[in-house]
Amino acid sequence: MIGHIDWKAVCTVDDLIPESGVAVWTEDGPVAIFYLPHRLPALFAISHTDPFTGKNVLARGITGDLKDQPVVASPLYKQHFNLETGQCLEDEGVKVKTYQVLLDGEQLRLAVPVKTPETEVA
Repeated sequence: MIGHIDWKAVCTVDDLIPESGVAVWTEDGPVAIFYLPHRLPALFAISHTDPFTGKNVLARGITGDLKDQPVVASPLYKQHFNLETGQCLEDEGVKVKTYQVLLDGEQLRLAVPVKTPETEVA
């Protein structure tokens, strides 16, 4: 059960690489953060897990623009994922999870859902 959203500090500005991604680990699983300084907003965060293979590789994908959309191409089978929505451009039935990301001073923070144990009703 999801309790609330927690803004977790996951990395610093110095960890970012322009036009590329970095992987961070959260309570919600691995997340890929992308820094695209030519766009506004410039920061995007999606699941790091490629839904076609189950491998944690999306942060290592190639970033770019397709049809005026910011995308990352999976390094394995090259499917493109919209960095704003998580939608796969080649298969409309596939989507990766997206996360809100913000810059707080030198820290990058992700909106990570906090899971709480379900309470039992007697």
